[in-house]
Amino acid sequence: MSERWARAALTAYRYAGAVAYPLVGPYVAWRASRGKEDRVRRRERYGVAGRARPEGPVIWIHAASVGETIAVVPLVESILDYGVNIVLTTGTVTSAHVADERLGSRIIHQYVPLDLKPAVSRFLDHWRPELAIIAESEIWPMTILELGARNVPQVLVNGRLSDRSFRSWKKRASVAEALFENLAHVVAQSDVDGERFRVLGARPVTISGNLKVDTNPPPVDERALATLQRQIGGRPTWAAISTHDGEEVVAAEVHATLHRRHPGLLTIVVPRHPDRADALAAQISGMGLKIARRSKGDRITPDTDILLGDTIGEMGLYLRLTEIAFVGRSLTSEGGQNPLEPAMLDTAVLAGRNVQNFREAYQRLLDRGGAKLVRDRDMLAGAVNFLLTNEVARHEMMAAGAATVDEMRGALARTLKSLEPYIQPLVVKARLKGANGR
Repeated sequence: MSERWARAALTAYRYAGAVAYPLVGPYVAWRASRGKEDRVRRRERYGVAGRARPEGPVIWIHAASVGETIAVVPLVESILDYGVNIVLTTGTVTSAHVADERLGSRIIHQYVPLDLKPAVSRFLDHWRPELAIIAESEIWPMTILELGARNVPQVLVNGRLSDRSFRSWKKRASVAEALFENLAHVVAQSDVDGERFRVLGARPVTISGNLKVDTNPPPVDERALATLQRQIGGRPTWAAISTHDGEEVVAAEVHATLHRRHPGLLTIVVPRHPDRADALAAQISGMGLKIARRSKGDRITPDTDILLGDTIGEMGLYLRLTEIAFVGRSLTSEGGQNPLEPAMLDTAVLAGRNVQNFREAYQRLLDRGGAKLVRDRDMLAGAVNFLLTNEVARHEMMAAGAATVDEMRGALARTLKSLEPYIQPLVVKARLKGANGR
């Protein structure tokens, strides 16, 4: 590793990503994630493999959390069709669960190693990947530099840079260039993201669109859906999904405002982090509202005000119980969450104004009439009230959202085209190895 690379690695820990990590950033990140990891498999975070390496070429694909994992599933499935081995790393128990549920034994799942040289080196020594594919905005300096030192091609797919992250990198342009020059290719989500990567020194950069558009709708247990639908009956419903701190109370306050206008109203609240459910249940119950918790198997009764969706992997269930969804991390937090899943399930989308991380998706939905942004709690209550009252307007909004998603599809094909020069040699190698082994 050159002196410039080493200096870049040390400095980049202070400025990498959307959060300004100190030099001990990987350790701090690990400390912060405790409770979200599988203790039995903790050694994987130090690069200690939990499985043997398979014969033949290996592609390492990394997706940090649930959203990124869901986004790369179709890409992983397409690459598996070529007959190449895939090691998929994620960072949380929830994303590991999603990987197992949707990909099973077709891939090897490992928890991503901490971005420290001993852990990364141990991981790379064991798996010896011949291509690394990184999803979205996972810029870990030591990992990038170690892969570069081993001449392993690195491709960033579905790449995006938030406003905050871009500003942070621009302040240390030389550090950014020293890292991004190690990327063999960046496949960005949008023109804005693509230009940002170019400014920071990435070459070449192509635009694919958002891989999340090319995913299937979130799955559902049909028996569970039928059970909840029977319990709800003909009651009006709306949902607040992927909510962050403060937004659950806002949803409860909206419910309290609207339930007299809409008798029998049921509000579905799905926190982004279900481990907050106990505190949320106590807080909302303290407002005089009756809660049914999905994790407890509580029955929805006629006097239930709030269904608290405190489970993992059931977004497809909750979205199929309503035609109106407020998407969180947009009112009391910043960045937004993915609006495409509710849109593809024929749901009218509402959100706060802080949706920078999904700017293009929201802009498309807004232009077509599939989404509406709200300023505050009162405006959210007004929007929910309007959609509950006006069936024609609600269904027009639902149809516009679904049509927008259809128009945005195609990112998977464009991403695969960009990856072809890196994957095809491995396909040939795998086939030759297979032929020689027979």
